[in-house]
Amino acid sequence: MFGFGILSLLIFLPVLGSAVILLLRGDDAATLRNARWTALLTTLVVFLVSLYAWSHFDTSNSAFQLIETRGWFGGGLQYKLGVDGISMPFIVLTAFLMPFCILASWDSIQLRVKEFMIAFLILEALMIGVFCALDLVLFYLFFEGGLIPMFLIIGIWGGKRRIYASMKFFLYTLLGSLLMLLAIMKMYGVAGTTDIEVLLQPGMFSSSMQTWLWLAFFASFAVKMPMWPVHTWLPDAHVEAPTAGSVILAGIMLKMGGYGFLRFSLPMFPDASHSFAPLMFALSVVAIIYTSLVALVQEDMKKLIAYSSIAHMGFVTMGLFTMTPQGIQGAMFLMISHGIVSAALFLCVGVIYDRMHTREISAYGGLVERMPRYAVAFMIFTMANIGLPGTSGFVGEFLTMLAAFQVNTWVALIATFGTILAASYALFLYRRVIFGKLEKPSLAGILDLSPREMVILLPLIVLTIYYGFHPAPIIDASMASVDHISKVVQAAQAATTATALNVSQ
Repeated sequence: MFGFGILSLLIFLPVLGSAVILLLRGDDAATLRNARWTALLTTLVVFLVSLYAWSHFDTSNSAFQLIETRGWFGGGLQYKLGVDGISMPFIVLTAFLMPFCILASWDSIQLRVKEFMIAFLILEALMIGVFCALDLVLFYLFFEGGLIPMFLIIGIWGGKRRIYASMKFFLYTLLGSLLMLLAIMKMYGVAGTTDIEVLLQPGMFSSSMQTWLWLAFFASFAVKMPMWPVHTWLPDAHVEAPTAGSVILAGIMLKMGGYGFLRFSLPMFPDASHSFAPLMFALSVVAIIYTSLVALVQEDMKKLIAYSSIAHMGFVTMGLFTMTPQGIQGAMFLMISHGIVSAALFLCVGVIYDRMHTREISAYGGLVERMPRYAVAFMIFTMANIGLPGTSGFVGEFLTMLAAFQVNTWVALIATFGTILAASYALFLYRRVIFGKLEKPSLAGILDLSPREMVILLPLIVLTIYYGFHPAPIIDASMASVDHISKVVQAAQAATTATALNVSQ
């Protein structure tokens, strides 16, 4: 039974939890407490189910597994779910981060608590659906559906400029995805199906058609990551979003763009991917250098971390478009690692924001005297964000740069300079917030991590260090699928080269 319906269970359990919260009546303290506990227990159950799914996943098999297929609209459109080594780690990561989002919002969210919890549970269902969908139309519905709860989370529970930030987030991402919708319609017209398994077969689309389809999908995924120069919505969204919203934005929603490149652009349009690889390298290194320089001059902690996320996504696209097993594996690992580390950094910012109600770097200093446990946790995540050996951040960045060096030395050299800039802005932030003298009177009574906050941060610390020394669980889970994608792309390149030689002769 579970082998057939476990993915649907992962999607619909959060919906069921939100329905239970919806049935709660009143806004008294007991009702709000029940809403919080219902949301937390639902996310914990979803996480346990995701671990059960992983335990029944064969990491040595590159094919889709746990497949569910049911009739839907007809005409080749299906409700079809399945996972492979690319999607399974993202599903577990999504389920893993959601309980921390609920815990982080336990005291800080006091307005419309039930609605907030419902929005997060619906968002969880839609995000898991993105990574499970094996039908293009179903994928698109999940992919775009996630905009709605996040739009509400920023627009209702965000900061002073929340309306501006939520509208900007919604319009940027929606506009990019409209081109992808046109491409999906064209693909259906050519292939007569939106079944992703079928569309992944080699030779489905001509080289000229691949170019236009690749560009349409690129418009959506580039905004979602986001890549330079369509990145400007992200810092505003992060600054205005509540802590839990920033955690999900950085931890999961940014990864949907990288997942899209990995699921669709590389294996479905391999000829176009080769043609546009130089463009992707150029955009990647610009993102790494430019956004790192911008991060150096930020005075808002959230905005600094947001720009650092854009720089890290530059390493991801650089690794993906080397189209080598090493580069793709590095990009995959970096996305998972960044999901953990960036989520932890935003949680750390949320800890002191809840106490002081400001994110300005200049408002802090000398916190190590009053918050030693917090200083240690923040230090570990800062080191991982830099890519220090022994943390999970090092493995992905090293693999992507090594692959880039084999493909294009100049790209690797420029990207390496980006790691120096990363150390500069990350240590700049840490030194000004944690070290120095505790001179500001407002900080004299600030308290160290509470038991709830320690419960949130401790698992993230353990994973950050564990995957730094032992990355095998993630690498092994995706190895077969990564190798398969790399072989598909290289085979397409070899076929194109052979055809060109025959024509020239």
